[in-house]
Amino acid sequence: MSKLALRVKITPEFERVSRIVSTLGVHTVCEQALCPNIMECWGSGTATFMVMGDVCTRGCRFCYVKSGKPDPLDPSEPLKVALAVKRMRLRYVTITSVDRDDLPDGGASHIARVVREIKRLNPGTLVEALIPDFQGDENAVRRVVDSGVDVLAHNIETVRRLTRLVRDRRAGYDQSLRVLSLAKEAKPGLVTKSSILLGFGETFDEVVEAMRDLRRVGVDILVLSQYLRPSPKHLPVKKMYTLEEFRELEEKAYSLGFSYVLAHPLARTSYKAWEAYMAALGGSRGGGAP
Repeated sequence: MSKLALRVKITPEFERVSRIVSTLGVHTVCEQALCPNIMECWGSGTATFMVMGDVCTRGCRFCYVKSGKPDPLDPSEPLKVALAVKRMRLRYVTITSVDRDDLPDGGASHIARVVREIKRLNPGTLVEALIPDFQGDENAVRRVVDSGVDVLAHNIETVRRLTRLVRDRRAGYDQSLRVLSLAKEAKPGLVTKSSILLGFGETFDEVVEAMRDLRRVGVDILVLSQYLRPSPKHLPVKKMYTLEEFRELEEKAYSLGFSYVLAHPLARTSYKAWEAYMAALGGSRGGGAP
């Protein structure tokens, strides 16, 4: 077990939320990824749901999600997720998904329906969509943007040099930058977000280059976190970053103009998402470690 692993104390509120998730048959990344921040997030009214199943059509070498042939989409899923958001009384929800290259638009229409249904039943809830790359399809990206999403997130995951090693061959560094750029073009005021995992063997200068590339396409929020090997079948960890190194990268990121930077070994894309969104709206500096 990683030395960064944490014990989670089960509380009545955690049990209440867990029952809602189980009853409705929806999937949260919070539980499935064993996120160390689950208690804090659920307690503060935020959560992350994974839609379109739990089997991915891609096979990135860092990811815990199963790869293979996915099941057909569940047409009732948008309503189920929206009901879960309502019963959990969430003020901020992140919708993420597996890659679905088997679908004509990569699942963009389904994600858009989830967002619209959440907004219909929960008009005061902010919604972030952490989307796949949809193979760079502009129409698919616009479909999600037009759904009324408040934050559009897409992760480049690693630096340019290591992209082919770390990610599936159908992914691409420039393709991911294009997705983020297309989102801004579709809705210039939209808050965008991306994440970089550290520990694959990248250099400091390469991380800075990746941050510059993200700012070039207008990304507002940046998450930097430590890669932790899910199993012996995945890529090994080449470097464990210290808190001091995370702080140095955080300072550099702020100097490049990001509105909010979350840099910590246990950071996740959806952690402190509401705080990051508010900072991006106000253009004020936020951040800090969990």
